[in-house]
Amino acid sequence: MVYTAGVTADRPGDVADQTRQILARIDALLAKAGTDKSKLLTAQVWLTDMALAAAHNDAWNEWVDRDHPPVRACLHSPTLMRPGLLVEIMVTATR
Repeated sequence: MVYTAGVTADRPGDVADQTRQILARIDALLAKAGTDKSKLLTAQVWLTDMALAAAHNDAWNEWVDRDHPPVRACLHSPTLMRPGLLVEIMVTATR
C-alpha cells in the first residue's frame, strides 16, 4: 500500500492550477513508490470553498485514469495549512 497525505500546491494559482500541481506531485510520489494513478484506491480532497468544486473536477478529470478511477470524497475546509491554498489531496494506492 502507498499512502500520501497533505499534498498541496507549491505555487499560487487558481484551484485548477493548484489541483494540477498537486496531481503532478502525486504522480511523482506514486512513481517513487513503484506505482501509478491506475492503482489508486481512494482520494480525499479538501476545498476551501465548495464553489471551486467544478473547476477542481475539470482538472481532476483531465488527470484521473478513467479505466481505474478511485473512490473520492470532497470536503469543505475553510482553512488549509498555508494562506493561499485552495485545495489539498490525499490518496491511497496499491503497488
